[in-house]
Amino acid sequence: MMKKTNLSAYDPASVPNGKPYRIAVVSAEWNPSVTDAMHRGAVETLLEHGVERSNLIELRVPGTYELTYAAMKLASDPDKAVDAVVCIGCVIQGETRHFEFICQAVSQGLTNVSLKTGKPIIFSVLTCNSMDQALDRAGGRHGNKGVEGAVTALKMCRIAEM
Repeated sequence: MMKKTNLSAYDPASVPNGKPYRIAVVSAEWNPSVTDAMHRGAVETLLEHGVERSNLIELRVPGTYELTYAAMKLASDPDKAVDAVVCIGCVIQGETRHFEFICQAVSQGLTNVSLKTGKPIIFSVLTCNSMDQALDRAGGRHGNKGVEGAVTALKMCRIAEM
């Protein structure tokens, strides 16, 4: 069996038209060489699939940990009326347990936001052992996790309508 290298490959025909949706893309400022590339990938993909520029909210937060709060504010604010939030971050393993605490808190937090608000909150957070692994997944040889997040958001918006 051949190992899949581009994890972001998808069939464009399987993605719903994004025209009716209002989607937020929230990205951590930490590790900007990674998160900026993922953010661009998400935004470009949403636009390619019909999301109107006026229905796209882009927001930056200081770090990955802050994604949960931003997602909750966006998903629960009736004035924003978002259909989904794509959360982009990158946590790289270091010498301390900080990595474990951040990854656990963010994954649990974003799940809770989704369940509490009833809206798709997309986990496009890289949890890597090295910067090289992160770059490989932020537009490098393994694709772009931001693209994956955008596609997932559109598919989940369709499911949320059921």
